[in-house]
Amino acid sequence: MHPEIEDAVERALREDIGPGDVTSEACIPTGQMAKGTFLAREPQVLAGLDLLACIYEKRGGVEELRLLRKDGDRVEAGAAIATVRGRARTLLECERVSLNFLQRLSGVATLARKFADQVAGTGCRVLDTRKTTPGLRRLEKMAAAAGGITNHRLGLFDAILIKNNHIAAAGGVTVALQRAAESGLPVEIEVRTREELEEALEAGAQSLLLDNLTPREAAEWVRKIGGRAKVELSGGITLENVRAYAETGADYVSAGAITHSAPATDISFRLEWV
Repeated sequence: MHPEIEDAVERALREDIGPGDVTSEACIPTGQMAKGTFLAREPQVLAGLDLLACIYEKRGGVEELRLLRKDGDRVEAGAAIATVRGRARTLLECERVSLNFLQRLSGVATLARKFADQVAGTGCRVLDTRKTTPGLRRLEKMAAAAGGITNHRLGLFDAILIKNNHIAAAGGVTVALQRAAESGLPVEIEVRTREELEEALEAGAQSLLLDNLTPREAAEWVRKIGGRAKVELSGGITLENVRAYAETGADYVSAGAITHSAPATDISFRLEWV
């Protein structure tokens, strides 16, 4: 498991349990065993299941964990997702952290799948963005991928995206592209006017970002580009209009809502004494 994910799990456990689960310690005998079942309470796309093993390993006291589904699976209400058997105290102290991760990440995956379904058959792919919960980006991007969309850059370090402020600070479209080309990284540039578009294409831009256009405007720009560069559309893209944008002929559409506005799904944890 990636160190960033392990760190997120450790921080979540420390935040919730602190020096100890005083309720379970007061009410539950040390040796009491139990079995827990994670249940979907609404239709959803799952994500985050592999975190359960990490969570329980860090607390100890678990004899068996069975994942009944995998990330990316669609499930209906009432579906069993996973079962765990071990010390009742361990299962109770890990309950909220486990559910928080599962519900949040499954929410991202579920919304991502809705976006992916909306553009099916268009040849356009949906991208996520860097609009993620601080400290949880890697997990939320994993969840978005589980939902069927394509991850964009992970951060500021793995790909170049030249936006309007970069262009202004660099002194223009051409000089920004020339300097970026020296990095050897993938380069995308935002263009806001027809003049910037022509300049970017003449300077050899291979990937263009068109922001805040209507679907009709976007279709006109895509026709003008004529396949000379890959095109990403962004800004104001929702579930209601994403297909209209996808049908413009663009290669990609990006939507920050997939990670910053996904509602958590409803998952419960049912405990039984054994």
